[in-house]
Amino acid sequence: MLPHFGPVELILIIVIVVMLFGVGKLPEVFGSVGRGIREFRRNANTGGEDEAQATSSQPVKTETVESGQAS
Repeated sequence: MLPHFGPVELILIIVIVVMLFGVGKLPEVFGSVGRGIREFRRNANTGGEDEAQATSSQPVKTETVESGQAS
């Protein structure tokens, strides 16, 4: 079960984020987080079909080991 975050905890988290990244970097950081969330949702909605098609189109290299040879 997740703990309940109250206003004091949220303010503390915001202060730590501002201290780590600075005020000028916040739009860039949250923009990249938003892009990541959108990409995750898009891939979750397609069920990974795009990735399966990309991997199936690439040839798979396999190596055969002949018996009797020491590596």
